[in-house]
Amino acid sequence: MPAPRTTAPVRKILGRLSLPERTFVADALRTETVGGVLLLVAAVTALVWANVPALHDSYETVGHFHLGPEALGLSLSIEHWAADGLLAIFFFVAGIELKRELVAGDLKDPKAAVLPVVAALCGMAVPALVYTLTNLTGGGSTEGWAVPTATDIAFALAVLAVIGTSLPSALRAFLLTLAVVDDLFAILIIAIFFTDRINFPALAGAVVGLGVFWLLLRKGVRGWYVYIPLALVIWGLMYNSGVHATIAGVAMGLMLRCTRHEGEPHSPGEHIEHLVRPLSAGLAVPLFALFSAGVAISGSALGAVFTQPETLGVVLGLVVGKTIGIFGGTWLTARFTRASLSDDLEWADVFAVATLAGIGFTVSLLIGDLAFAGDAALTDEIKAAVLLGSLTAAILATVLLKIRNAKYRRMVEDEERDEDADGIPDIYEEDEPEYHLRLAAIYERKAVEHRRIALEKAAARNALAEVAGGAGDEEQRRA
Repeated sequence: MPAPRTTAPVRKILGRLSLPERTFVADALRTETVGGVLLLVAAVTALVWANVPALHDSYETVGHFHLGPEALGLSLSIEHWAADGLLAIFFFVAGIELKRELVAGDLKDPKAAVLPVVAALCGMAVPALVYTLTNLTGGGSTEGWAVPTATDIAFALAVLAVIGTSLPSALRAFLLTLAVVDDLFAILIIAIFFTDRINFPALAGAVVGLGVFWLLLRKGVRGWYVYIPLALVIWGLMYNSGVHATIAGVAMGLMLRCTRHEGEPHSPGEHIEHLVRPLSAGLAVPLFALFSAGVAISGSALGAVFTQPETLGVVLGLVVGKTIGIFGGTWLTARFTRASLSDDLEWADVFAVATLAGIGFTVSLLIGDLAFAGDAALTDEIKAAVLLGSLTAAILATVLLKIRNAKYRRMVEDEERDEDADGIPDIYEEDEPEYHLRLAAIYERKAVEHRRIALEKAAARNALAEVAGGAGDEEQRRA
């Protein structure tokens, strides 16, 4: 008799994370959420500072104030330092995140990596296509095609924090991984398409510096007093080479080891990311927003966003292109890999997260500066379009997520339930006999306590009944 044919189990996408991955994602997103709220405050402050007539001149004065050594080619404005200097810290963290995802996270498994990579690529390609088509039909400039391709994870998480929406860990991890892949391709776009001139001696020096950085890491040399001065030299050489200086940050981040050796609680990359992420999310990115988001806002300026092809392309790219790209990429991945969505989620949830990914604040502002560097007026209009597109995406995502928030809240409660109080969520221990034995012991102790309380209450009721009965007999004898 031939052996019966067995059907391979259907692979689930956006399912439950492993416990280490869930812990890492929770820690990372907790910091990013706080940083996102600071980013939101910085953006609002910039808008107020730039639009209040009595303060506008001081905003321009501070932003354009130059400092730094002229002899080293580093006499830059405050606004320039924020974009090229502080954002190098942001991209350094992005490099570590990417390295960790490739060697220890979801991107390590090719099957698991397909979904976020395809979704992120589609989430960048479709907005670029929407922008390009809008400008080709409207007679605008196609130079800004890359502006709506970015997703700002910190700003997206700030929106979730402000509106008080719960989001299951699988969707949060999906959003984080999307942003990591998004950052990688944004870095490539900046390096390839926005490098006009190259100073080869400075570039060679930066490459040599990166080689020394890598060698010191491999030799196990430790000490911030070694790496921070070296990182500053590499950054300065990369800036003077003509390649955007943030590339130095991501290159150094990718060099860190993100796998654990025996006996290590954390890899060096994870440890350094834990130290630097608060600096990136809490200081570098908000300061960049403070000096980049201050654009003049008026009724006529907002109206112009919808009449100029460049600005309209940015808004449509963020709001429409991002949503269609990420949702379509996810659906196509499930369709052609014969995978199915997790039983706990629906496609409406993926659509809501795709809409939330249309918030493209930090990197979109950076690319807008680079794409239209020679036109200050158009640069400000592009910034206004980024703000308006991100705000529109945030409002739409808020509505969609609020509709499903009751279900999300129940899912989060189930994910975090820890009845045996061992610090590990119960859903990760349901198949372990020891877990059920611990629960049985806990329930038995509770049962003993409840029986004791019940007996005490019963005894108290009997005593009251006897007292009441005795008083009645006494009154009857008197009568």
